[in-house]
Amino acid sequence: MDGWLFFCSPLRFASLSGCGIIRPPRDGGIRYRGLTQQQVLPVDYEIEYICRGNRMIVGPKVRKCLPNGTWTDLSQESRCLWTSLENGRVSSWPLGPPVEGTVLHYSCLPGFILMGQSSSQCNKMGKWDTPKPVCHCESSNTLHSKKLYIGALFPMSGGWPGGQACLPSAQMALDLVNKRTDILPDYELELIHYDSMCDPGEATKLLYDLLYTEPIKIVLMPGCSSVSTLVAEAARMWNLIVLSYGSSSPALSNRQRFPTFFRTHPSATLHNPTRVQLFQKWKWTKIATIQQTTEVFTSTLDDLEERVKEAGIEISVRQSFLTDPAVAVKNLKRQDARIIVGLFYETEARKVFCEVYKDKLYGKKYVWFLIGWYADNWFKIKDPSINCTVEQMTEAVEGHVTTEIVMLNPETVRGASNLTSQEFLAQLMSKLGGKNPEETGGFQEAPLAYDAVWALALALNKTVRPLKAKGHRLEDFNYNNRDITAEIYRAMNTSSFEGVSGHVVFDAQGSRMAWTLIEQLQGGSYKKIGYYDSTKGNLSWYGNDKWIGLEPPADQTMVIEEFRYLSQKLFVSVSVFAGLGILLGVICLTFNIYNSNVRYIQNSQPYLNNMTAVGCMMALAAVFPLGIDGLHVHRRKFPVVCQFRLWLLGLGFSLAYGSMFTKIWWVHTVFTKKDEKKDKRKHLEPWKLYATVGVLLCIDVLSLMIWQIVDPLHVTVEKFTREAPKGDLDVLIQPLLEHCSSEKMNTWLGVVYGYKGLLLLLGIFLAYETKSISTEKINDHRAVGMAIYNVAVLCMITAPVTMILSSQQDASFAFASLAIVFSVYITLVVLFVPKMRRLITRGEWQSDAQETMKTGSSTNNNDEEKSRQLERENKELQKIIQEVSPVLYSERHQTTKVCVSRKQPTAPTGGRMRFCTRTNSMVDNEGISRSDVRSEPCAIE
Repeated sequence: MDGWLFFCSPLRFASLSGCGIIRPPRDGGIRYRGLTQQQVLPVDYEIEYICRGNRMIVGPKVRKCLPNGTWTDLSQESRCLWTSLENGRVSSWPLGPPVEGTVLHYSCLPGFILMGQSSSQCNKMGKWDTPKPVCHCESSNTLHSKKLYIGALFPMSGGWPGGQACLPSAQMALDLVNKRTDILPDYELELIHYDSMCDPGEATKLLYDLLYTEPIKIVLMPGCSSVSTLVAEAARMWNLIVLSYGSSSPALSNRQRFPTFFRTHPSATLHNPTRVQLFQKWKWTKIATIQQTTEVFTSTLDDLEERVKEAGIEISVRQSFLTDPAVAVKNLKRQDARIIVGLFYETEARKVFCEVYKDKLYGKKYVWFLIGWYADNWFKIKDPSINCTVEQMTEAVEGHVTTEIVMLNPETVRGASNLTSQEFLAQLMSKLGGKNPEETGGFQEAPLAYDAVWALALALNKTVRPLKAKGHRLEDFNYNNRDITAEIYRAMNTSSFEGVSGHVVFDAQGSRMAWTLIEQLQGGSYKKIGYYDSTKGNLSWYGNDKWIGLEPPADQTMVIEEFRYLSQKLFVSVSVFAGLGILLGVICLTFNIYNSNVRYIQNSQPYLNNMTAVGCMMALAAVFPLGIDGLHVHRRKFPVVCQFRLWLLGLGFSLAYGSMFTKIWWVHTVFTKKDEKKDKRKHLEPWKLYATVGVLLCIDVLSLMIWQIVDPLHVTVEKFTREAPKGDLDVLIQPLLEHCSSEKMNTWLGVVYGYKGLLLLLGIFLAYETKSISTEKINDHRAVGMAIYNVAVLCMITAPVTMILSSQQDASFAFASLAIVFSVYITLVVLFVPKMRRLITRGEWQSDAQETMKTGSSTNNNDEEKSRQLERENKELQKIIQEVSPVLYSERHQTTKVCVSRKQPTAPTGGRMRFCTRTNSMVDNEGISRSDVRSEPCAIE
């Protein structure tokens, strides 16, 4: 279509198969012969230029495609020049199509006077050297003798049938303007209009008719945003000013794309400052939107998004739909949208609110913001596309708020037309012939169409003198005259007058600046609740807004954060057990220290047992910070509590389990070696045991320090699924739980659990390996093995379970703390109670020093070692005898045992030891008598 709309130099490009398409001349077109228009036309193909109206072609009329990919006679331009005169005649000399040098002679019909030059000559540029004259009626002394034509598109039907009221309103304005002697006294404005049906496709055809049929239109007046977009973008090619009375699309405010566009209908973005003001008034910071997918609503929403972002308001949900809003409305419901801005046409509004009724997205918890230019009874109109009753629709729309551009001046003032807004309405109603305004499309926009004609008339009136000073007249306007267009543009840009719609003034983008009316549907009818002047930021509020819930609803479900705390009964109960355990640890530690000189206690390595008791008490002490949460300390101090937990548990484990592990490790090391090495290791050096515990303790301290320096513990808050309280309260409970955590918590726990787990497994293995070994140097290693089993099993169960139960504060604390308590109790009982019982039942309370004072002697470790050496020699001799005496002995033998008692200082109690001489007499099969005499220690007296 672009080829029919403007002239350009012929497009040439060589092709192996033909010629490229060629553009038609201005005011003309191309007739193709036998083929439809394609990108490349074949060789020898011919095209013919045609001109519209009473114009004739100048230059080659037919061109032919040459084999080299060019057209014939490209050096000669083809132009369409007018050769007709309205109310007159035109003769050319020489006869035939106009060429360079052709002269046109003009004459008027009887009763008309020629205004302008009577002849014009075609120059080298293919243009007439003088403007086309005009034939005026001889009675042109009367007013408005020269006509200026306005091409208009009024949508009488379609998505927005605004022409039903806007066309009569524009004609009313034209009648008044043409009667005025102070406005365009020498001209008469005439409206040439078509029905665009608010359809861009239909408007394209009608625009072609307006531009390519006489007379020339000085201004275009479209309505409906989609049609105005098409007209405004094309009009600049003809140097035409476009003035719209019913276009709200924000996209039309683009001066680079629409350089000659003006509108008396403000941009839809003018609603947005008002909406933001209301959001702030009612303290809403979270809104949702639903829009019909058309350019006007998309660009409006983009502008709203920028404005609310600047105001600190969030658009949490943004939904759109093309024809069926059902899914979009369901999404709003699912995402808890409360304050909803709806951007859609009236027909789609009924579909939306039918779905709103079905999904219960209305009532005291919701507020809808709609566009105010719907008919007042839009929700009561029967629509076959919805399946909701009028009652249901009325219930669903109750309480919604509309923002509407002030299209009718609320004040009783007389403006440029000398009519008040009420007088205008009365005349419009009379012109409509008693039609119901609510059922007449464009009734609300009618004042804008009325003021659009007045804005045009006043602007044209302002151009008369400047144009005359430049040697131009309005009637000289043609689609190539940019000077007249520029003068009209300046006059429009500086327009400022009082109209029936209010004060008319245009901003830098050509959009009307106006007030915004705020209304609310109360009881089925709209009530004015305020005005907003966006130019001054002034909100005029009536204070008569009404709400179903007696006050503006919240912008979202009120969420009450509620921390989950540990059950205090559980905490106190476990703390009592932990306290009793610490007391038991103190008793065991005191007992062990007090009886450290008793030989039976000495042979259990009391210092290691003391470490075990201290470690158990530290582990029990960790139960207290383990149960402390935000109920007891401030959140800022909570990380300190977390540190106490970690260090007490870590060091307590190292001391308690490390000392037991050291014992069992030493027993296994000594008694699983070869005999000669075993003998060397049987002499126990205590410092090595303490060093082993120290190494384990140092590993724990070092790892904990690195953890806390590199990735210190802090408080994290876990959120749970929101819970609805009982009753009809618009609130939700958000349960929260505080945790001790770090950035790489799982990594650190993996390292610690891995190290401790290996230690526990090794302890179990060593305890099993040494279960049948008996040594008096560590006489309680079997009890230690039992304690290791207990600790290992409880730790291996507790660690993973507490991680799983971390979100259940009571269960997690109970499981972890009771595991600590039970393992400590069992460890203390197994290690210390048997010792207490033995000393109590056997009375072995005296220490070695006390026994020495009674007997005057002391234990000699060297004598004891000699006795053991003798025992080893006896065993070796017995093995030798068995190896060198393979003789089978008879079963006849006699054993004589004589025991004597003598004082032996190496006895464990310093008393007497009995030595027995054992004589074995045997007779072999040959009758030879053999005897074996042995001396060995017997039981202690």
